[in-house]
Amino acid sequence: MATRDIYATTFDEDVQTETESTQCPKCNGRVTTNAVETVCEECGLVIDEQRIDHGPEWRAYDDDERERTGAPLTATRHDRGLSTEIGHGTDVNGNTLSGRKRQQVARMRREQKRGRFQSKAERNLAHGLGEVRRIVSALELSETIRDQACQLFRSAQNEDLLRGRSIEAMATASVYGACRCNGPSRTIDDVIDPARVEQSRVTNAYKTLNTELGLPAQPVTPSAFVPRLASELDVPDQIRQRARELAEQAEEAGVTTGVQPSGFAATCLYKADQEHGLLLTQSTIADVANTSPVTLRTHRNTLNELLDQLDRSSTPLAAGGNDPLPTRRGVQSTD
Repeated sequence: MATRDIYATTFDEDVQTETESTQCPKCNGRVTTNAVETVCEECGLVIDEQRIDHGPEWRAYDDDERERTGAPLTATRHDRGLSTEIGHGTDVNGNTLSGRKRQQVARMRREQKRGRFQSKAERNLAHGLGEVRRIVSALELSETIRDQACQLFRSAQNEDLLRGRSIEAMATASVYGACRCNGPSRTIDDVIDPARVEQSRVTNAYKTLNTELGLPAQPVTPSAFVPRLASELDVPDQIRQRARELAEQAEEAGVTTGVQPSGFAATCLYKADQEHGLLLTQSTIADVANTSPVTLRTHRNTLNELLDQLDRSSTPLAAGGNDPLPTRRGVQSTD
């Protein structure tokens, strides 16, 4: 009797149990649930299935048990991060290997290195992605920019855009294209500084990427460069806010079309600094913005003309009531 009761009440995945909502949403039939799914007995509609557990498949109860899951897939490696890395001299627990075992591991490492790339295309992809990671690290960009730049380089190789072009130039152009698509204020000169290629090659590679792949590149505006230049010059917040206001007014007026954004942003900072009386030199601001003092003075004249026009348009006209009433010819007005 006791054995029968135990087996009668033990959990069984085939045992059907009624759910709280006993009506089918389709036919209003009776709904039952087992350990796998929730189904309707009338029409057979599967209302809910066993959900997939996306968590780790391991459970560590002590310090000796290790994870059996690897790193997630990444676009920054030519094999998506599925390659095997063989260590030097120690095992996974940190214990020192014997001399015979080290020789065996060295042979395995050599063979693994030889069979790492299946084709010349994979070798070029690995070299290009390594160059992208190096440039992104030198510029201190985010991981999102790094992943998008690597994916952009992959797309360029899949579209056969590397033929006749330098791998380093295409990698640098991919980083610059990712910056243009996401908005970080990085000029092409900033990206070329840590690169190992000439500017003309990077410019041609970026034009090819933009034309063939149709990059959603955003226009570079001077207001985007103001926070970066202000941070490098260590100016107060009120000067940075005034410079950004001047840059936005110039953008609305359309005077920034066709000019160097960083140079015009430096001009706005110089103008805001003069208004507050801190008096930063033109050469100091020009060096930070990678421009010349002559360009700074040229943009300053343009900015002064724009401010004069805005002041005249905001003030009331002289004939609107400030001047005395006009009199007829030959008649003298009396007070």
